[in-house]
Parts: sequence; structure tokens; C-alpha cells
Amino acid sequence: MSRQGLVIVYTGDGKGKTTAALGMALRAVGYNFKSIMFQFVKGGWRSGELAAMERLKPEFEIRPCGKGFIGIAGDKLLVEEHQKAAIQALDEVRRVISKGSYDIVILDEIFIALGLGLITEEQVLELLDARPEPLHLVLTGRGCPASIIERADVVTEMNEIKHPYQQGRIAEIGVDF
Repeated sequence: MSRQGLVIVYTGDGKGKTTAALGMALRAVGYNFKSIMFQFVKGGWRSGELAAMERLKPEFEIRPCGKGFIGIAGDKLLVEEHQKAAIQALDEVRRVISKGSYDIVILDEIFIALGLGLITEEQVLELLDARPEPLHLVLTGRGCPASIIERADVVTEMNEIKHPYQQGRIAEIGVDF
């Protein structure tokens, strides 16, 4: 019996979207499934997930494709540089999907890239159309468009109720990154 893949969306203003996708990848490693995460916005700094991924190879891989968060943390790049990186990431995702060598493909912060105008909604919908039947495709980020919610099989919205940022605390190593 062949597997029927799912389109899974983690969206919303609350924390935990990337963490939920990483949890799926961790579970998949337990079954010797191969997973890959493309990070559309994150890049340029080391995170706990990158260090952990080294321990989970070859079943799990993360490819930071972005140039870092736009307009924060000292970002001095032109928007066009961020856009070029996002388009290159989409091209790489298409190549990976077409090869069929992964069970789960995670597009981390793709909705942030979309919201910033680095990629288009049509390009994301084209990725959904290109997904082979057995592939689980996971998309994360704030601001998922209705067209993608409609096409997804699973949609979870993270809602922020309380967060230390509200009291001026900075991100915690091992918890936030």
C-alpha cells in the first residue's frame, strides 16, 4: 500500500511553528524516514536546531537558505538580496521534490518570505501542485494565505497568549533558538 502524503501548515502569531515541524522530523527519524528543512528567512547565525541536526544525519538535514531576518538584528542587506535567496531556495525545493528522495520536506518560515514579498503566493501554490503523492510537505510561518489553508490537509494555528518578550526579555538559548 502506498503512502498518501499530507500538506501540513503551522501558522499563527504564537511561538512553536518551527518547533512543531522539527518535532515531526524527529519522529520521522525514529522510523528511518528522510526529512529535510529549508529555512527561507533564517540564516547567518547558528541555532540549536542546526547543531542537533548534525546528530540526526543522514535521516535529517537543514538547509539555511535565507540571508537572515529582514530589517532586524543588524540586517543591512538590500531586499533584492533576500529575494534572490528566497527564489534560489524555491528552485532547490523544486529539485528536491522532483527527485523524490525525502519523505518529509519542511519549508520553514515560507509564509514570512511570502508576506515580505520575497516570493509569490502563486509560487507556493505551484510547489503544492508539484508535490508527489507520498511526500509530506510542511509549511511554517505567520500569515498563511487562505488559498493555502484551503489546499492543506492539516492546519494548526499557534496563538500567543503570553510570552517573556512582552516583559522585555530576550530570546533564550535552547528555548527560542
